[in-house]
Amino acid sequence: MKVVVECEVGGQKLSLTTGQLAKQAAGSVLVQYGETVVFVAAATGPGRPGIDFFPLTVDYRERAAAAGKFPGGFLKREGRPTTKEILTARLTDRPIRPLFPKGFHDELQIQTNVMSCDGVNEPDVLSINGASAALCLSPVPFQGPIGAVRIGRIDGELIVFPTHEQIAEGDLDLIVAGTVESVLMIEGFGNQIPEDEMAAAIMFAHSELAKICKLQLELREKAGIEPFKYEAPPENPFVAKLDDAIFQKLSSAMQSTVKAERREGAKAIEEELIAKFFPEGADTTEDGATLGEFKEAFHDLEAKAVREMAITGRRLDGRATDVLRDVFCETGALPRVHGSAVFTRGETQSMATVTLGTSRDKQRVDGLFEEELQRFMLHYYFPSFSVGECRPIRGPGRREIGHGCLAERSVLPVLPSEEDFPYTIRVISDILESNGSSSMASVCSATLALMDAGVPLRQPVAGISIGLVTKGKEYKILTDIIGDEDHFCDMDFKVAGTQKGITGIQLDLKNEGINEEVIRATLEQAKKARLELLRTMLTAIRRPRAEISAYAPRLHQTKINPEKIGLLIGPGGKTIRAIQEDTGATIDIQDDGTVTVSGGNVSIVEKAMAHIEALTEEIRVGRIYDGVVSSIKEFGAFIEIAPGKDGLCHISELSDGFVKSVSDICKMGDRLQVKVIAVDDQNRVKLSRKAVLAEQAAGESNGDVDTEAEEE
Repeated sequence: MKVVVECEVGGQKLSLTTGQLAKQAAGSVLVQYGETVVFVAAATGPGRPGIDFFPLTVDYRERAAAAGKFPGGFLKREGRPTTKEILTARLTDRPIRPLFPKGFHDELQIQTNVMSCDGVNEPDVLSINGASAALCLSPVPFQGPIGAVRIGRIDGELIVFPTHEQIAEGDLDLIVAGTVESVLMIEGFGNQIPEDEMAAAIMFAHSELAKICKLQLELREKAGIEPFKYEAPPENPFVAKLDDAIFQKLSSAMQSTVKAERREGAKAIEEELIAKFFPEGADTTEDGATLGEFKEAFHDLEAKAVREMAITGRRLDGRATDVLRDVFCETGALPRVHGSAVFTRGETQSMATVTLGTSRDKQRVDGLFEEELQRFMLHYYFPSFSVGECRPIRGPGRREIGHGCLAERSVLPVLPSEEDFPYTIRVISDILESNGSSSMASVCSATLALMDAGVPLRQPVAGISIGLVTKGKEYKILTDIIGDEDHFCDMDFKVAGTQKGITGIQLDLKNEGINEEVIRATLEQAKKARLELLRTMLTAIRRPRAEISAYAPRLHQTKINPEKIGLLIGPGGKTIRAIQEDTGATIDIQDDGTVTVSGGNVSIVEKAMAHIEALTEEIRVGRIYDGVVSSIKEFGAFIEIAPGKDGLCHISELSDGFVKSVSDICKMGDRLQVKVIAVDDQNRVKLSRKAVLAEQAAGESNGDVDTEAEEE
């Protein structure tokens, strides 16, 4: 039976449809907003034997046909997921994952396909809402529903579900997901948004998403689906066996400023207990308890130790809740790159390098919306040695792509405009050591490296990760969380920004949500840490370097009349090719008349610019030019005053006296100074050498008078 429910969000109708498509799926929903339609299906199956984690997989795909396009490439079909698809899959996964009970290890897949895109409304938020709705219809213990909304801001006014154009025009792009009671996930970027304004936008979003949650409950009720009743597995038998004495011993072993020492201390206790409960390599204990159950219970005991210490304000490494780890910054770490920096915060270290290129180096991004050229890229790499491990070496995974994008969009608002700094910019963040929040370390290292490269940033940017531990109604907010606090506690709240405000924000939770009080307190604590970080970073480099690296290409931009683009290119590209071959420069021309010249050094660029200016400049009446005689006629001489531009100097204008023959004054190839005396309506140029001679004579006469006066 087909079921449709609707509500109004952001001035348009949002609809959820089920019961007609994909009836063999565990749950399926068609989500429509405007003419953008997203189909979401959930599938579930029994868990794999011995698995000790929740195997949730989210896949999001944008079909080119949804926008009436063909996929690019030879095969004309979709291939590997794009960066946008990976990021949206992560965006869908993050608010859903915390809402499953502990111990639920069944396989669960969520597949999202964009079926129609109107070029106006973004489909990514619809994916989150569709996933929640599909799960509400599925036989799984999903403790939702959740709703998600995007918020934009133009001229200070918040906009619900802004269009693609409004997002680009505004100064805020914020996605918030949550239940009716609390916020579960935040992903947002802005142009230095003050903390109180960001908090207000988050809570505004939460008030709007509540109606989407209610819509999903209405859909489930009309479809006749009863909430799934989950029977929790029996209590782990090792919970009672790991007594208080073991807990105290583990707590003491985990207190250290060094990550490796904490890990070794906990591992030693674990191995000791395994030998005790499973003598001689036994698979089970005498009462039938398994090694997997022991490892789960021991993991929970580690979590309890970390959380108990944090809630009392006594952290693993001895810091107070609002204290940063030691920070070290260095710029110019590498000799030949265009810019470099090392940022170290405790045991987290990022080395950033900057490469400056031309417009030809821009990243071409194609998707459901119009094709874009990306001028700034930040690529994040996380090798296994950074955490003391040895794993197979593969390409960047979803986590690396996500962290890189977060850092990239956090730095983007402070970059100079392309008109002021016409370079394509690529930053690489290599994580050399990791113990908490390497993405925010990448923000800091990228800022330092960009300043080292001479990129004139509007403001320096720093980022910090804030944690949370709760016990009943009591909670503690933790500045600059380490890896164990990230793993065992409730929150990873990343905030990046300048001294003026927030540029990037990302919230991931392991509990069932946070309220406004926690959000505002976190933002304020993050601001305090961020300002402290900025002060430390600016001791390494106070401001962007005045000059870019000697190894970076030189760029110069100019504007020409678009009507003269053809003149600059020449027939079959002959003219522009000749300039490039003569100078060694590279010339790029845009449709609006913007010309970018690049070369290995300044002299190359200046030489090419001189050619371009001479070729494309507007001939002005009254200006004197150094010309070359290109043709001699009985009535005068044609003189080339700019490449491809001749003017006629009539025989009567060749000299201040009588001229019997043009050849008496000049011959082919002679250089003459001439003045433009007229340009007619057919763009024909009239020149005068006589006028130049008269001006020179007048100047010499004035000079004589001045000399005599000085002598007197």
